[in-house]
Amino acid sequence: MGSASPPEPQKDMEGYYNLLQAGSELESTLQQVTVSVSLQEVAGYIEKQVAYLSGGRGEDSSVIITLPECSAFSDIPEEALAKVLSYLTLIPRARQPGVKFIIILDRRLDTWTSIKTALARIAASFPGNLHLVLVLRPTSFFQRTVTDLGFRFSQEDFMLKMPVVMLSSVTDLLRYIDENQLTSEFGGTLDYCHSDWIVLRTAIESFAVMVKDIAQMLQAFGTELAETQLSEECSAIEFLLLSHTEKYRRLKDAIRSVMREGRQLLSNLETSRKEGDVDTRWDITQDWDTMQRLLAQLTDMEIAFDGFFDKHHLKLQQYLQLLRYEHSFQEMECSLEKLRAQERKISIIGESLNQTEHSVRELDGLDKRAQEEMSRAQVLILHGHQLAAGHHYAMALIIQRCNELRHQCDTLTSALSTKRSSLTQAQTLLHRLEEAQRWCDDGAYLLANQQVEKCQCKEGVQTALRDIEKFQEAAPPLLTAGSDVLFLEYESVLTPYLQAHIEKTFQKYSSVQALIQSRQICLKKMADKHIRPIQLVAPRPENPPRSKSPLFSPKHDFNSGLKFTFDLPLPGKRTSRKSPNSRKIEVIHNYQRSSSLPYSIDGEDGSDLLKRHVMKELIETERIYVEELLAVLLGYRAEMDNPSLAPLLPTTLRNKRDVLFGNLPDIYNFHSSVFLQDLESCLESPEAVGACFLERKDHFHLYECYCQNKPRSESLWRQFSDCPFFQECQKKLEHKLALDSYLLKPVQRLTKYQLLLKELLKYSSGCERVSELQGALEAMLDLLKSVNDSMHQIAITGYEGDLSDLGRVLMQGSFSVWISHKKGPTRVKEMARFKPMQRHLFLHEHALLFCKRREEHGENADKTPSYSFKHCLKMSAVGITENVKGDVKKFEIWYSGREEVYVIQAPTVEVKIAWLNEIRKILTNQQKQLKEELCLSTAVSEQMQMQISPPLSVSKQQRASVSSDGTESGHSSPDAFSCSSQQQRNRRSWPGAPYSVDICEGLEDWSGANSLSNPSDTEEEDAVHLVPGRYKVFMDWRNNGLDNLMIKCGDVIQLQHEEDHGQWLVKNLSRRQEGRVPTPNLQCILGESMKNHSSRLGDQGIRKARKLSSP
Repeated sequence: MGSASPPEPQKDMEGYYNLLQAGSELESTLQQVTVSVSLQEVAGYIEKQVAYLSGGRGEDSSVIITLPECSAFSDIPEEALAKVLSYLTLIPRARQPGVKFIIILDRRLDTWTSIKTALARIAASFPGNLHLVLVLRPTSFFQRTVTDLGFRFSQEDFMLKMPVVMLSSVTDLLRYIDENQLTSEFGGTLDYCHSDWIVLRTAIESFAVMVKDIAQMLQAFGTELAETQLSEECSAIEFLLLSHTEKYRRLKDAIRSVMREGRQLLSNLETSRKEGDVDTRWDITQDWDTMQRLLAQLTDMEIAFDGFFDKHHLKLQQYLQLLRYEHSFQEMECSLEKLRAQERKISIIGESLNQTEHSVRELDGLDKRAQEEMSRAQVLILHGHQLAAGHHYAMALIIQRCNELRHQCDTLTSALSTKRSSLTQAQTLLHRLEEAQRWCDDGAYLLANQQVEKCQCKEGVQTALRDIEKFQEAAPPLLTAGSDVLFLEYESVLTPYLQAHIEKTFQKYSSVQALIQSRQICLKKMADKHIRPIQLVAPRPENPPRSKSPLFSPKHDFNSGLKFTFDLPLPGKRTSRKSPNSRKIEVIHNYQRSSSLPYSIDGEDGSDLLKRHVMKELIETERIYVEELLAVLLGYRAEMDNPSLAPLLPTTLRNKRDVLFGNLPDIYNFHSSVFLQDLESCLESPEAVGACFLERKDHFHLYECYCQNKPRSESLWRQFSDCPFFQECQKKLEHKLALDSYLLKPVQRLTKYQLLLKELLKYSSGCERVSELQGALEAMLDLLKSVNDSMHQIAITGYEGDLSDLGRVLMQGSFSVWISHKKGPTRVKEMARFKPMQRHLFLHEHALLFCKRREEHGENADKTPSYSFKHCLKMSAVGITENVKGDVKKFEIWYSGREEVYVIQAPTVEVKIAWLNEIRKILTNQQKQLKEELCLSTAVSEQMQMQISPPLSVSKQQRASVSSDGTESGHSSPDAFSCSSQQQRNRRSWPGAPYSVDICEGLEDWSGANSLSNPSDTEEEDAVHLVPGRYKVFMDWRNNGLDNLMIKCGDVIQLQHEEDHGQWLVKNLSRRQEGRVPTPNLQCILGESMKNHSSRLGDQGIRKARKLSSP
């Protein structure tokens, strides 16, 4: 098949043109309703009744515009008045172009000046065909006289611009206009309500705007559909279908809403039209006709749009079907071509019967796989015919593909049949040749084993002759037919090797026959003559017979063999007991005469079979997994947007789709579009699957986000599990299990991968790519651990900072914890607390968190535990002691130079070792960084102190009591800071800061000065403060300032008092010097001395105290 793209469906241009035509007609009708000036622009003046359309008509059907009494008429801007008159004239002109207008100017309570101004403004602003202006002059005598005089002198000016008639009363008005066309204020009977007119016009204009928007949206969407460029990716077409369907649904909802509003407006117009006279309510009648026509045209446009969209949607679905069919066709074609290539590799003739039988077994396995693939091909062909029967637009191409698949299947079937026939003929020929050679061997053996003693008499000779004749009668038909017949019968499978084998067999037959004839002649002579007994000597054939042996003897059962059986458990199943699904493979070893060595099965073939079986299970389960994810996304998640199921969906659940399903769409996209194809490409080479896992390792972190959201999803499910929406979706999908079981699939799938990788790794020992498989297994196990740790981390509550600042979670677990306070006086209540606290520890890269595990109980309680934050230790100030006397599962974590000591008891020794290894890595990395910084700072200080004193030893600034496994009896280097005791030698300590010192004593010594306590979660310790008194120094220090004070290790100093700027006045009693020392330097110089404030230098009972005296 060529690589040409599948043909795109033809555009439905006829439907598109029908849609555009319907939109054009609708727009034409809209022009009769809408005007260029909207009611909103002149609403304020219309509401004040500056002017209005009462609906009355004058002579020649002229439209009457009334300008009633308005005290503020002269204050109206020219532009505003022009807009009002334009709006009132545009409404009739939109229905009836060229219509004439009559203006009634009511100024009965006004003056001539006002009339003159109004007429001038009307003449300047009126936009229509003004037929007549009827002016009701003022009623007062004075204003009437002034008006008559003024109008008489100005009449010519007004008449040149517009016809003006000055009326004395309403009675005069009736001479020009019928009373049924006048409102009640002019003595007429026309029913007019200004507020109702405003409401009606507002509704009509609003409806017209909505109809216009809908028409434009329909035309725009139709144009989008007509101009859509189709991709060759199925996912893109699926997204296109979903997005188009969603837009179509929204448009249909908008159309229905507009139609409802239009029908309501039409109903109101119908009511108004029935209440009034047809002659007097002509404007209502015209509005009703226009609205009815507008609704009809909107319906026609909707029908045209529905038809166009349905055809387009059908073509798009057919195009997606064609893409999928083409993809399946290409996969099937490639699979069939691979089978064809494997068939060509199978040799017709081997160099032995065993090789030929091996070829037959290979052909049997290939035939089995071919039958499976051809069954899939038949399903694909049937699917193609179904598509063609559904009037698919690419029917010819689909039929062509079906014919191609059928032809390829027939070709493969024919090739397999021909090869099987050839192999069967070759196998039969080899069997017959082997039988013939065995008969020749048996004949030579018979002649060699005839006893001479029994041939001394006539009866013995006759018996020997009968044995020979009986043996010859049992000769294979192949030997009696001759080689020419054999060549002719097996001409189609003859090869040079078979020809030589046939010639060799008949040469052997000729030799044995010569021996038999010679023996018969000899025996017949002996039967005819009675001579003295002679010693018979067996003649020597060309090929000497083999010596008699159990393997060569005719009495040996050559059909017997060694039979081995072993169970092949299905990967991923438990093998401790026999499962009914376990498969049994039998390997039968047949021993043939023609070979001196038995046939053995290569161990590699068995391991390859097992690897392929595991790989096949991995691919099949992956396909099922992808299908189940798609079913959940379409059957549940997408249905939450289905309007027909909206009443079944609780309101509080509608916006929580992402909480319930998490990032399941991302997981589905990864597996369906990427990972499944990767696995399928490894079917023939299972060892390559390790590289697939390593390459896609980062994508699997999608599961970390999914699992972190799982508690929220489960809580939401427990709240709405009985919702009718989920029951309806489950019913449609015909699922036996509820949604929560399917939401657990990703977690189950993640654990399944490492099990299958273990199975594959077990059968891949010695392979070239076994390191990739091992790496993939480790990556998946690390992922499971990371997911598990993150699940626990998100349950931490009460921590005020950002947990991400602490670095990645390396370990987490539950421990028993004791805390030893080594600051301040010991409290009696702490000494009595020996019960440990149960804490859940989280080891981050930069800190160690102590939390308390909390679980809620109850029917509706959240089963996921939470962790209340209690304490945080920065790893930069942490040290460890690996062994604690009395319990191999305990270790110490000490903080800030042993100000706080935490005794941790692990559940097992293995857990303790794992935690110590991780902490040791962190502390080692920290010490490397600190050494680099100290080396840099020491180099600077050496240059500054070169002329004053010898440089300090870097080792003293960088004390670290780190001991190795081989030096547990002591530290790796002498430490001037630490005291040596037997308890210290039995301990391994790892400091976390450059000046941390291992001064840990045995736990048995803690009952006096330090109590192993279990304080409550809210207790706080007192800070350590320096107090005046005598102390022993444990570090060299020198002040190069004005005091020039020098302190050496072992000196006794007197702290006098603390001065300003954080300095102490210090007297060195050993050197009789006095000077000032900063407080931080004192803390480093004195070490533990400042903590043991209650000890005395002369106290011999406790020699570990550093302080000598106190004031």
